Amino acid sequence: MKKIFSIMLAFTLMAACTSSDKKAQLEKLKKDRDGLNEKIFKLEEDLSKTDSTKDKNAKVVECIALVPKIFNSYIDVQGKVDADENVAVNAEMGGTVSKINVKVGDEVKKDQVLAELDSKIISEQVAEIQNSFELSKTMFEKQKNLWEQKIGTEVQFLQVKNQKESLEKRLATLQQQMEMSKMKSPINGIIDAVDIKLGQATMPGLSAIRVVNLCSLKVKAEVSESYLAKVKKGNEVEIILPDLQDTLRTKISYAAKVISPMTRTFTVSVNLDCIKEYDPNMIAILKIVEYSNPKTFVVPVSIIQKTGSGEFVFIAENNKAKKVKVKTGKIYSGKTEVIEGLKEGDKLITAAYLDLADGMNIKVSGL
Repeated sequence: MKKIFSIMLAFTLMAACTSSDKKAQLEKLKKDRDGLNEKIFKLEEDLSKTDSTKDKNAKVVECIALVPKIFNSYIDVQGKVDADENVAVNAEMGGTVSKINVKVGDEVKKDQVLAELDSKIISEQVAEIQNSFELSKTMFEKQKNLWEQKIGTEVQFLQVKNQKESLEKRLATLQQQMEMSKMKSPINGIIDAVDIKLGQATMPGLSAIRVVNLCSLKVKAEVSESYLAKVKKGNEVEIILPDLQDTLRTKISYAAKVISPMTRTFTVSVNLDCIKEYDPNMIAILKIVEYSNPKTFVVPVSIIQKTGSGEFVFIAENNKAKKVKVKTGKIYSGKTEVIEGLKEGDKLITAAYLDLADGMNIKVSGL
C-alpha cells in the first residue's frame, strides 16, 4: 500500500513541474515578442523619417513618355486664290441695254446670251436686205439659166451676179452686227457681277458683266529662289485660308522654272477643288513641306542643353535624373527632331530641367 502511494505522489510532482516549465516558457516568449515589436516599430519609424527627408529634398519635375512621330519642316509663304477663268464680258458695239438675262450668282454655259443691246434698227435693215437678197437670188438663177442657153449677154449675167453677191455680203455684215449686240459668256461659270442696267448706254471697254469659273481656281504664291532645289511639283503643302478658317492638305500642282529677275522668286500654284466658298484674291498661307522624317522623336528646342562636348537632355529613371547625350536634326516652329540618343518609352523631363544634375533625386509631378 505504501508503495502504491509513493508512485502516485511521484506522478503528481512530475505533472506540477511540467506545468510550471510551460508557463515560464510562455512568459519568456511574450517578453521576446514585445522586444521584437518594439524594434520593428523603431526601424519603421527611422525608415519613415529617412524616406520623408528624401522626398522632401527631391526636385519636382514634369515628364513626357517618348513615342515616335512625324516631323515636318515647312517653308512659309503668303499667296492668294487666283481664277484662271475670270472674264469681264463687255459690249462689242455701242448701244442701249434692252435686255438682261442673268443675275449675280447664276450659273451660265459657254456662248449663253447674258444681255442684249437695242438692235431694232439693225433688225429692220436685215429684213430689208433679206428681201432684196431673195429677189436678187431669184433673178440670178433665171439669168444663169438664160446664159447657159446662150440667151442674153454676159454683161447682164455679171451685173445680176454682182448684185446678188453684194447683197449677200451686206446681209452677212448686218447679221454679224446683230450678233455683236448680244453679250455672250465665253466660258462656263458663275455670274459674279452685273454692272449694267436696262436702258443704260454702254460701249466697248465699259464694265458690263463678270463671269468666274470657280472650278478653275488656284492658289498662287512667290517663293524665294533659295528654295528652288527643294520646292518641286508634288511636294506636300498645307494651305491655310484665314478668311474661311479652313486648312487644306494637298500637293503642289506646278512649280515654275523661271526666276523673276525683279523679285528673285519663282511661282508655285496649287489647284483647288470646285468649291464655291473659295473667292478669287482671297489671302492664303502656304506651308510647303521641304523636309519630312516619318518616324523620329520630336521635342521642344528649349529643353536641349549644350556643352562643349555636345547636346544633352535629362530623362527620369528610378526617381533620379539621368543625363543623356543626343544628336538633333532639323528645327521648325520651336520643335526639333532627335535622331540619336533617345528610345521609345524614355521619360523626357520637360520642366524644371535647368538645375538638374546627373543622378539627382527627383519626383515626377502627378506620379
